[in-house]
Amino acid sequence: MIMDIKQTAAICLAAVMSAACSTAILEPVAQVSVGRIDTMPRCPDKFLLPDWKEIALGLDSYLYDFDARGEYLPLIWIDSTCRNVPEPAFGLYTAVGDRRQGPDHNGGEHHEAIGVLGSLYASTLVGIDKSSQDGYDYIRMCRNYFNSATGWNIVMNNTGPEAGALGGGYGRDFWYDIYPNMLFYALGYHYPEVPGVDGIMRAVADRFASADSVIMNDVGNYRLREFDFGEMKPGNTEKMVQSDAAAGFAYVLYSAWKKYQDKRYLDAAVSAMTALDSETESQFYEVIMPFAVYMAARMNAEIGTDFDAVKFLSWTFDGESRARPGWGVLSGKFGDYPVDGLCGSISEGYAFAMNTFALAWPLLPAVRYDQSLAKAVGKWALNAVSNARFFYPQYVEKSHQALLDTEVSRNVIAYEGFRHYDKYSDPRLDGVEGIAIGDGPGWVKGNPPESMLSIYGSAYAGIFGAAVFPTNVEKILQLDCTVTDIFAQDAYPTYLYYNPYEEAKDIRIDFGDGKCDLYDIVSRRYLLEDATGERYFRLEADTPCVVVVLPHDTRLKIRNGIMQTSDGIPVDYLCGRE
Repeated sequence: MIMDIKQTAAICLAAVMSAACSTAILEPVAQVSVGRIDTMPRCPDKFLLPDWKEIALGLDSYLYDFDARGEYLPLIWIDSTCRNVPEPAFGLYTAVGDRRQGPDHNGGEHHEAIGVLGSLYASTLVGIDKSSQDGYDYIRMCRNYFNSATGWNIVMNNTGPEAGALGGGYGRDFWYDIYPNMLFYALGYHYPEVPGVDGIMRAVADRFASADSVIMNDVGNYRLREFDFGEMKPGNTEKMVQSDAAAGFAYVLYSAWKKYQDKRYLDAAVSAMTALDSETESQFYEVIMPFAVYMAARMNAEIGTDFDAVKFLSWTFDGESRARPGWGVLSGKFGDYPVDGLCGSISEGYAFAMNTFALAWPLLPAVRYDQSLAKAVGKWALNAVSNARFFYPQYVEKSHQALLDTEVSRNVIAYEGFRHYDKYSDPRLDGVEGIAIGDGPGWVKGNPPESMLSIYGSAYAGIFGAAVFPTNVEKILQLDCTVTDIFAQDAYPTYLYYNPYEEAKDIRIDFGDGKCDLYDIVSRRYLLEDATGERYFRLEADTPCVVVVLPHDTRLKIRNGIMQTSDGIPVDYLCGRE
């Protein structure tokens, strides 16, 4: 437990005023325990770190190649139906060979925002400018997902005019309607100058703020399966309720408040998070619950709320969801294949690529705002970034794959998931434990076996590619805590490291030509000072650190409960909290 930080902060302030703060009086930050993460190996024995950035870059080159030729190629097409916006859009197949989609299917309008926007976001994170690529402004083209045809006026999973219809908006699952708006906000952060993007973001924020008011007045909580943004009324409150959508509301609305400084958005974000925080059982449905961890940690740090980030982290992992029993993060093995850290159905033994990659989006920046989560998140990441390779055919034995021929994958398109046992009763896989597989053939009659290869899931690999880097010590990763932190206050480079070994390790870091200090907000001490070029810092056994790379001689002080630099850049948000 952290010592009385308020008391130490007062001592520090009194002692230093405008001078540099003596951080030695602050106690190290105690680390939280999460049961499911505790069951994962501390030092995985089958560890292998793919080059996730190379995979993401290769995928982008493959997906956005209009000239690709071969069966099921190209994987992209132009949608000239001009729905919602009087300009062409574009589509990506949800899965390889998905026969619901393509340029010859009803004008080519059926494509999914969850795959398309996810691809644009992940590619952006690894350094590709999707607003100017080979003559296309893909960000401008994706404005067609702002669905005015349905009258909902939010970003929807499809562009069509009928909510709930194939090719229509969607409108029958809360997460499908909320998540595209979260993706669009993340893109809007990176591409504020693209025409029309700002107007969509403002319209979505207005719609979400109004919806929160209706939900809380009419229902009193977010226990809904759906919400009609056209009629502005709640839908099903009995089955498949998805209360974690409240965290998606908070993500959009808090971002809108940071961007526009309109207090309506802040009030609505707090309202949504308060509703979720009042729940006493896990509400993890599909992909949004991890954002509750991030929003709780960030809102507590920045505006002084008291949401339970640790509870939300446990709900993300433990599989005890009331909304979707068994949904969480897996641990253990499927046969000889470790699945620790992969997200999906624990009860069905089925992990999914998209859900696993997407976990890093909110969890890594959450550590910036609440470093008590550092060890749990670091240990999860160590397992997940290695075991996620089993979604890809090149890392799985042929006898453990649902397809005999995966050439179309080109080693950058993954299977949709990794399953304990075969779902489709293939005699070849009878009794085999640990199978790379997907649900594409079950989505629509006539889908080819190759539709088990998931474009929508593979699209998110760039999140790992942008945030996960090796160090000189195998199994000690450098995890970027700022790369997915949108609309945040200025920050110096911040990295999470976790040492899983039983002995201390020396970690190499290269400062280049500048002089820097390396400050750890977990131990609350300097690991290096006046460092330049290549240097090493020591990390003790089974210990995390969250290091902030500061210019040398940066003066730190505690102001308004936050340790920050003299020019107001925050370093340690926990200083003023118990």
